[in-house]
Amino acid sequence: MKYNPNEIDAKWQKYWAENQTFAAKNNSEKPKHYVLDMFPYPSGAGLHVGHPLGYIASDVYSRFKRHQGFNVLHPMGYDSFGLPAEQYAIQTGQRPEDTTRVNIDGGVDKEGKQIAGYRKQLDKIGFSFDWGREVRTSNPDYYKHTQWIFIQLFNSWYCKKQGKAFDISELVVVFEESGNELVEAVCDDNVAIFTADEWNSYSEDRKEQILLQYRLTYLAETEVNWCPGLGTVLANDEIVNGVSERGGFPVIRKKMTQWSMRISAYAERLLDGLNDIDWSESIKESQRNWIGKSVGALVKFQVSSSKSQVDAESGKTLNVKPETNFIEVFTTRPDTIFGVTFMTLAPEHDLVAKITTPEQKAEVEAYIEKTSKRSERERMADVKTISGAFTGAYAEHPFTKEPIPVWIGDYVLAGYGTGAVMAVPCGDERDYAFANFFKGQNGMQEIKNIFANVDISEAAYGSKDNVEIANSDFLNGLNYKEGTKKAIEKLEEIGQGTGKTNYRLRDAVFSRQRYWGEPFPVYYVNGLPKMIDAQHLPIILPEVEKYLPTEDGLPPLGNAAVWAWDTKQNKVVNTDLVDNVSIFPLELNTMPGWAGSSWYWMRYMDAHNENEFASKEALKYWESVDLYIGGSEHATGHLLYSRFWNKFLKDKGLAPTEEPFKKLINQGMILGTTAYVYRLEGTNTFVSKNKIADQKVQPIRVDVNFVNSSDELNIEKFKAWREDFNTAEFIFDENGKYIVGREVEKMSKSYYNVVTPDDICAEYGADTLRLYEMFLGPLEQAKPWNTAGISGVFGFLKKLWRLYFDDNGLIVNNDEPTKDNLKSLHKTIKKVAEDIENFSFNSSVSQFMICVNELSSQNCHSRAILEPLAILVSPYAPHIAEELWSQLGHTTSISDVAFPIFEEKHLVETNKEYPVSFNGKMRFTIELPLDLTKEQIEEIVMKDERTQKQLDGRTPNKVIIVPGKIINLVG
Repeated sequence: MKYNPNEIDAKWQKYWAENQTFAAKNNSEKPKHYVLDMFPYPSGAGLHVGHPLGYIASDVYSRFKRHQGFNVLHPMGYDSFGLPAEQYAIQTGQRPEDTTRVNIDGGVDKEGKQIAGYRKQLDKIGFSFDWGREVRTSNPDYYKHTQWIFIQLFNSWYCKKQGKAFDISELVVVFEESGNELVEAVCDDNVAIFTADEWNSYSEDRKEQILLQYRLTYLAETEVNWCPGLGTVLANDEIVNGVSERGGFPVIRKKMTQWSMRISAYAERLLDGLNDIDWSESIKESQRNWIGKSVGALVKFQVSSSKSQVDAESGKTLNVKPETNFIEVFTTRPDTIFGVTFMTLAPEHDLVAKITTPEQKAEVEAYIEKTSKRSERERMADVKTISGAFTGAYAEHPFTKEPIPVWIGDYVLAGYGTGAVMAVPCGDERDYAFANFFKGQNGMQEIKNIFANVDISEAAYGSKDNVEIANSDFLNGLNYKEGTKKAIEKLEEIGQGTGKTNYRLRDAVFSRQRYWGEPFPVYYVNGLPKMIDAQHLPIILPEVEKYLPTEDGLPPLGNAAVWAWDTKQNKVVNTDLVDNVSIFPLELNTMPGWAGSSWYWMRYMDAHNENEFASKEALKYWESVDLYIGGSEHATGHLLYSRFWNKFLKDKGLAPTEEPFKKLINQGMILGTTAYVYRLEGTNTFVSKNKIADQKVQPIRVDVNFVNSSDELNIEKFKAWREDFNTAEFIFDENGKYIVGREVEKMSKSYYNVVTPDDICAEYGADTLRLYEMFLGPLEQAKPWNTAGISGVFGFLKKLWRLYFDDNGLIVNNDEPTKDNLKSLHKTIKKVAEDIENFSFNSSVSQFMICVNELSSQNCHSRAILEPLAILVSPYAPHIAEELWSQLGHTTSISDVAFPIFEEKHLVETNKEYPVSFNGKMRFTIELPLDLTKEQIEEIVMKDERTQKQLDGRTPNKVIIVPGKIINLVG
């Protein structure tokens, strides 16, 4: 009976689907375990062999936990809103919902392109997903709850004093009773103080405008990454080297009115929570750096501007009193305030236009235009390029009253701190480099040194240690801590500063000028946002003729014919019916890609609940994710936003835990092994790699499917691949073959090095793919794919099969297992259990191979050994394990059978193979029980005929015996 993986795979995948083998229960006497994968965006390109790595690992762990008696929730779904589907729709004229559905379910799109479909590809690999809980973020029955959560955020504010969110109605009561002077809330900067009487006298519109300054999601004019080519705002992690990750379009900084979320309110809790979760230190450190907590002072520098003296239209100078402005600076080193040599504003800072002098206007505007093309991430990362422009304005030092020149520079970011820096070149490398770069120019003063006994002629002194302040009036002689405290006290005395804790983390822009995303449940009355009542959700994405912005620059939803809210009928109606009396315009932006992914793990807990995103009972039972596996590229995007939403829902009494993911593992990337052919420059002749020598050649990537495991190119396939290769000529090696070059690179369609799991499953079976991916190396490391290694794993499975079957059928017997049989089995039980708990999946596969080799050499076919062996293999190779279990006479799935129990006694050595030496030279070995005394060992050894032969009638002078170690006869 031969091993036929294709038949076995199909049989058991059908069985699991029909019997809902992996359906989790929302209440069970078993302990719960929630294993989650970062759910994929379903692109038309489908899966390559790198994608399932994390899914296979989570599946091994899920199956193992079921064997241990847990009620395991292991769901899967699709993050199906997103820019790629919209871009594809624009290019091909197809509806994003249609292409997304085909990408998931498979089929042929309108261009006649055959799409494998994520679901079918995943099913072929044999995952133990609970498909009954599948979610798709682009389905209205899902995003209705995303809209509901948005409404909750809008109707909430954050109390600093209690450190949590509350309903906005509670804030209104405070305003009505006592105004806002004593309210400790996270809110906009520079909120005006008002009394209760003033609040109660305000119009409803004025009250709404004020409340927008406190709401956890709010409208504000913010600096955004605007991508004209895509017609949308991009998040920082969607930009690479100043262009969009999708399409490579230029990105500029631009001010727009956007929805934002006050994630900054949760900065301290997001930091504290990192101490309570089992994540890698590198991911935690990424989040700490992104949140960027720093303690220091907020300092106000007065600046008088002559900008208002120039008439904007005529350019004539007017006799107008100069306007007084203040530059606010956050600094972690207030002790160095007497070392301020210049000030730098972000090019986007609001004050730049107000304070720039007429003489400097052209230079400043040109610089602003230039820097608008660089992303914030690029500006933060570029520490080598020095650029800036002098505004012509001067600020006043709060203590010395000396004038300080004000510059702009793109190393300062508008969204970090106050968007302004008090530059102390003697104590900061970047300020030092800036000052030296512009040394001698108008507006750049000599560097002031305020450190005693420190030479700054070559470099700044950035350390806080061993600091003695000098040339600093009342701070002279103080160290860093003393100086900081004293400086803050004096700043507060004169009303020009205060102690402050600052965070790099900024509020998250929550608007996208695109079509394929969650619609906001928002309409506008007198320009102010109103929430649609939750009972009328979902607000469904409307049909549009085209997915581009309108001719006047509005987002794609501006093209919708039916996109207005009727407040009497409580439904979406034709746009041309807007009368701003009872029918109002709806929000034209959509939510960003991270909206649906910021809470999806909770929906899996109760995926079919129509009334709420999950019931309290389901949330209480599952609590949080026990194991989360996904890519490290989401460290400061998805993972941070998810933690923020979870904490907010916890405040609202919805999420049962503070943190959503207890343990996080980042799987490494499976890299492709690209194949290269080499074309002689200026010709259409290709030379084999081992014949290149000193010839000038152009390397060209070639489809890896044209190359065999010996790196030999299939010439016919290559020539038929592209028209310009039809007439190609070849210089072969000595064996008449064309050998390609190989290079390990990212697996990508553009590199022609993609291997699909479908092909591997079709040729070798899903279990071979699963085992091989786990065998490649440690889960968290990057490793290259090499299809040649597949055959070895396939050979192992065939060898495993032969323990149970020969050509005539089942050969398993009821023989009593030998000591060696039991030793091989229990070594494997111990090793596999430890490896899975430690996520060392590759060493488990090695142990399986060792075990099967040992049992084969022992000619073991004992049921007492082979039944537990099938269970051990089951998490990794579930199809063959199910078939073996069934053939052994069992009628239920192997998936819930208890994991074998390790018994130490089978690994305890009872015998020892002693080396027997004569005068220090080992002549033979003898196996003896370990519990023998020295005398008993000596007696046995002396009677052994091999000893007698070595002694040849002599009597040894001494017999040295160390029990359990050595036997040595001397003389």
